[in-house]
Amino acid sequence: MAKGPDAFRTISEAAEAVGAPQHVLRFWETKFPFVAPVKRAGGRRFYRPQDIVVLKAIRRLLHDEGLTIKGVQRLHKDQGLARLAAYGDPDTAFQMDAESKATSAAAPRLATTPETPRVDGDLRAVLADLESARARLDAVLAR
Repeated sequence: MAKGPDAFRTISEAAEAVGAPQHVLRFWETKFPFVAPVKRAGGRRFYRPQDIVVLKAIRRLLHDEGLTIKGVQRLHKDQGLARLAAYGDPDTAFQMDAESKATSAAAPRLATTPETPRVDGDLRAVLADLESARARLDAVLAR
C-alpha cells in the first residue's frame, strides 16, 4: 500500500525522494537549522512533505547550482525559506503558518492556491518598482 502525498516519510524514504544518502540528510540537519524533521521516541526521524521540498532545494542548490553550504545559509537568511523552497518545487506555494513562526521556522506548511498567477504578477510589479527606485538612486549617487 502506497503512502498518500501528505504522509510523513522515514529517513530512508526521504533520502530516496531527495536523491541523497541518509547520512547526508543527517549532516544537513546540523548545518541548516530550518531542516528539522519530527523526531519520535528513540530519535527516529519523520519528514513532512514540506521537509522533502526543502531538502530537494538544498540538494539542487549544492549539487546542481554549485552553491556552498554558506551560500545556501545566506540565501535562506536573505530571502527566506519560501524562496529557498522554490528551488525544490517551483510549482508549489510555500507558506509559513502562524504557529510555526512563533515556535520554529522549521515547520512550514505547503499550500497550492489558485491565486499564484495573481501573486506572480504582483511580485513582478514590485520588482519593477524596486528596479526603478534603484536606477533613480544610482543616478543620484553618480552625481
